[in-house]
Amino acid sequence: MLTGIEEVDWASLGHAYGPADDVPELLRGLASDDPAERENALDGMYGAVHHQGDVYDSTLACIPFLLELVADPTVKDRGGIVELLTSIGGIDLCGDEELDELDPDDEEFIPAANYAMAAAAVAAGADVFLALVDDPDPEVRLAAPCALASLHGDPVRVLDLLRERLTVEQDTEVRLALVAAVGRIALRHESLRDETVDWLGWLSRAAQAPGLRLAALAQLARVAPAEIPDDVVERVTVLLDEVRTAPQNRPTASVDALDGMEPLDRLASMASLDSLAALASLDSVAPPDSMDSLGSLTAVEGVDDVEGFDGAESSDGMEGAEGVEGVEAGRTVAASSSTSSSSSASASSAASASASALMGQVRELFEEHSAGRPTPWTEELLRTLHSALDDRVDDRIALILAQLRSPDWGQRSDAIWLCGGLIRVWRGRYEEVVRLVGAQLSDPEPRLREAATSFLERLFELGGPAADALAARLTTGSTGPLGLPGPGARAGRGGALLALARAGDARAIPLLARALEEREVRRELLYAVDSLGPAALPLAPVLRRRLGEVELDDLLYDRAAPLLFALGSVRGAQALPEVLRVLRGAPVNRREWVREACLRTLVAFGPVAQEALPDVRRLLGSESAAVSSMAARAMWALDGSLDEALGALDRWLRPGTSGGEWCAAALALGAIGPAAARSAPALRAGLGSRDLWVRVRSAAALWRVTGDAAETLPVLLAAWEENRHTRVAVAECLAEMGAAASDAEPAIRAELSRRRRHNAREDGAGSHDVHDDEKLLTLCRAALTQMERRMY
Repeated sequence: MLTGIEEVDWASLGHAYGPADDVPELLRGLASDDPAERENALDGMYGAVHHQGDVYDSTLACIPFLLELVADPTVKDRGGIVELLTSIGGIDLCGDEELDELDPDDEEFIPAANYAMAAAAVAAGADVFLALVDDPDPEVRLAAPCALASLHGDPVRVLDLLRERLTVEQDTEVRLALVAAVGRIALRHESLRDETVDWLGWLSRAAQAPGLRLAALAQLARVAPAEIPDDVVERVTVLLDEVRTAPQNRPTASVDALDGMEPLDRLASMASLDSLAALASLDSVAPPDSMDSLGSLTAVEGVDDVEGFDGAESSDGMEGAEGVEGVEAGRTVAASSSTSSSSSASASSAASASASALMGQVRELFEEHSAGRPTPWTEELLRTLHSALDDRVDDRIALILAQLRSPDWGQRSDAIWLCGGLIRVWRGRYEEVVRLVGAQLSDPEPRLREAATSFLERLFELGGPAADALAARLTTGSTGPLGLPGPGARAGRGGALLALARAGDARAIPLLARALEEREVRRELLYAVDSLGPAALPLAPVLRRRLGEVELDDLLYDRAAPLLFALGSVRGAQALPEVLRVLRGAPVNRREWVREACLRTLVAFGPVAQEALPDVRRLLGSESAAVSSMAARAMWALDGSLDEALGALDRWLRPGTSGGEWCAAALALGAIGPAAARSAPALRAGLGSRDLWVRVRSAAALWRVTGDAAETLPVLLAAWEENRHTRVAVAECLAEMGAAASDAEPAIRAELSRRRRHNAREDGAGSHDVHDDEKLLTLCRAALTQMERRMY
């Protein structure tokens, strides 16, 4: 076994964490008699040799040995090795023609070449998978169909083999994998599509087990969306009910239950679970233990907020609760990244060990998710179906509603996770969905409550229909902390409180007051105070006390910024002494961030904070555009000191300043409004900038200081078309312009008619994405209303 492994110069090869001299040990571990050693070896392969789907020279060198292990019936757990090979060989990002066109000096050439060589190498040995369809090990039989459909060079032979095997296979999950593989062949080989579509259509109506018919229907929808029957919701609902009541031959699910998907696809699929999504980002986020060290205000914002931050716009230019929260999450991660970038080689080794444990941890989480569920595979079948239904939002909502009314808590849980993906991408009427999700908060199954809470957390104003259920969850027979951070709180009450506050429900206010008396408070709860409006003013005393207790050390920003934001949201000017203490005592570490946060709070306090004027005046000359611009806003807000404010801002509107610096000044001028009209010429210079956000911020500020739509509206509309992420900022101006923005009416009506959210992404979602899109819709409707009023 593993003949020739010593002849490879592994030390000259590399993987994600350096030299690949540890790979022989991993390969031998895959063949070990010790189950723990086999799992650790497989984790190591995914963590280093095939890290995040990458193919290195060491990955290529492993392929012959992995094929040898798969062919040896004495090796245990070969299903995992088959999946590994499927993932390594199944990533064909670049065909031969495209590869020939790449310049060998192009940075993409080596990765593309490695993918192509891996695909060829695994395909050359793919005959080994033919014998695995009747292997005694059901996990091997489960992995083999996808490998054959993805890698074998004779699809006709494979298609016949898969359909023949289906007639004798008894294992439910393996049968589903066979059907999924047939669908994969249809997608990869157009010449076989008509044949497979006919077969899948027949199977979906045949006298077969309901799970098999559901799998056939899902694959039919995936392969031929035009063939989806009009009564698909009714058929799927009936099949799900039959699945629920039918006897199952494999009641205990494993991580391999996701019907033949490659491991990386399975990770992406399972990322719908918040806990798994957080785990999947181990490479870029500090572990929870290190976050706890931040003190009484624990930072738990996820990477999604950082991804949601548009890099084209500087953090200096972000406004509003969602902007500030996203920027601060980004700053926290940026700081940790800066620290990690200076790590030594030993730290790289530790990172490798951490990454190598990923598959095992995901496996454990999935097993926990599947425990007690006889048919966990229905979630992936329905995910496939939802993907095929795509923009048929009404059908998808109807299907989710049917699931939410199922007696099976597992089907209701699946519906919630699936709806999370639906609502993040598509606009629709979700009121009844949200109400039924709220009803799950009283279910005795904690995993169902966790799913419901996690879903509701991200809805903000759309969570209104679940407000009564959230309030009941928080006040009826409930105990335990309200402010505790992290995933563990979601099955408890912390997540429900966040959802209620973000929905703008005043019942959250006394509960937030209680949460603020606890030792630890989720920072999201403090940013959610902004959603509650003036009614949240009673929170000011406890916010003030907590800010006064914050130590002026290197962790000041992480602890103080959420409190400062909340105090500004409630206009809690009685906390001025505490704000000034933080402003004056900020340490060198992230001092400018602390100062900006304090100044933003002083702007919200307004004239009652005039005591702060000397401190604010000193910061007008800051070398940070963000601090200087916010100080100018504060000067204007506290006592109307226009000359000093405009003088500070003008220096950032000159040639040579960065886009972020310019945007910070333009935002401040827009906030000052008509009184800043003398700065209009400088702002006009920004209308022709090559930087998109400089143009947008300049045009918005120019409109607000001059009221001239003629020169600003064309710039705003051009940005609207150029980059969809500018639309919220542009729509704010259009709503202010009213009839003067009549030329924008076609763009506004087109936006309102779209079903897809303007910020929907294929590579993830931010916690504020739905909220931002709903804000855009509200602004568009307001703009149309203003146009109509001023026209009559």
